[in-house]
Amino acid sequence: MRVAVVYDEPLTAEGKDMVSAVCKALNSRYEAEPLPFNRNFMSNVKKYDFVFNLSTGGGKYNKQVHVPALLDVLGISFTGSPAGVHALCMDKGLTKLVLQKNNIPTPRFAVITNPSEITDPGFYPAFVKPSREGSAEGVSEKSVVGSSIELEKQVVTLYKAFKEPILVEEFIEGREFTVGIVGNAEQARVLPILEIDFSALPEGLERFYSHRVKHHYAEKTRYICPARLKAKQMEELENYALKAYKALGMLDYARIDVRMNDKGFHIIEVNSLPLLVPVYSDLTKMLEPIGWSYDDLILNIFEASISRQRAISQP
Repeated sequence: MRVAVVYDEPLTAEGKDMVSAVCKALNSRYEAEPLPFNRNFMSNVKKYDFVFNLSTGGGKYNKQVHVPALLDVLGISFTGSPAGVHALCMDKGLTKLVLQKNNIPTPRFAVITNPSEITDPGFYPAFVKPSREGSAEGVSEKSVVGSSIELEKQVVTLYKAFKEPILVEEFIEGREFTVGIVGNAEQARVLPILEIDFSALPEGLERFYSHRVKHHYAEKTRYICPARLKAKQMEELENYALKAYKALGMLDYARIDVRMNDKGFHIIEVNSLPLLVPVYSDLTKMLEPIGWSYDDLILNIFEASISRQRAISQP
């Protein structure tokens, strides 16, 4: 089977490591090679049987939708969720509506589409962020606001910067976890839960994944896996994560971010296309307790996708 590992240009150093590592893992069983997502993509991808999709797409809006949508048109199978699911999961407000509809705990929220018409949400402290960005874009030490004046200032700032609706949600003060899932339907498997501990960060730095914490203070952030949870709490969180994964229609693999306070767990983000950078990415930090290597992770994702596609094609 010929497999294209599709990526975005230009590649960062971490991106190069990821593409190379995914190709290496797949080449242990298949014939894989890298393929950039560029203007020649539609003609170049046709010679492959399957795509391992690492592309978050180009342009400004609905970026993760592009490659899955094009592959659907071409009839080429690919790893990960379909275009419609990526579109849903990239919209934090719509995602939270689905979670609420399915009785999955998520912080109270409001979506502001017009910065000149800001309604007080009725809860503080509140957390303010762009509704359609990833990788902590737009999240900073100013994201937590304690009054309507601070709220208005931050909403206006973010709206000017991103030109998109702004999500305002109840800030959950407490512990942070992320849950990885690989597989589909009854074979979906929750990886060991990763706790993200911000207690060792320099004094005065925010205790959540802001852009600067995520990208510049990773070495000061403690990652604990499996998370320090009681068995009952672990089971509860795994059940919430699986329920969210299935309710949102995510396929093959995903990551779900959670905060916990004295009232319990609250899902704050979902990622339908999490990064797979060796060592650096959160999913790769969950492997040691179950004895998986990086190659095991990639092959499990890929073969879950193959099994799913075969089940669809069977009469």
